[in-house]
Amino acid sequence: MRVLPPLAVIGILLAAPAWAAPPAGVAHASSTPAPAPPTVRERVQRNQVEAKRLQREVARQESASQRASERLDQQDAQIAELRRQLSQLGAEAPADQP
Repeated sequence: MRVLPPLAVIGILLAAPAWAAPPAGVAHASSTPAPAPPTVRERVQRNQVEAKRLQREVARQESASQRASERLDQQDAQIAELRRQLSQLGAEAPADQP
């Protein structure tokens, strides 16, 4: 029985490093630290920058849409004028023929 306690102590001393070691998948403290997650302020700032970019893009698209609408209005007016002229020529043509 005198041998059992020293063997238990030797067993505990041999197993202690295995218990103290971090699991295999865990990074050691000496390795480079992982980048810190962005703070709330950084996320808000990033979102504000994105919102401003999107506002500029919407303004650009609205401007392009307005220009396209103006061109269509001009083309509609030209078509209406050409139809009026064509109608006028059609009305005059029978009067010119004998």
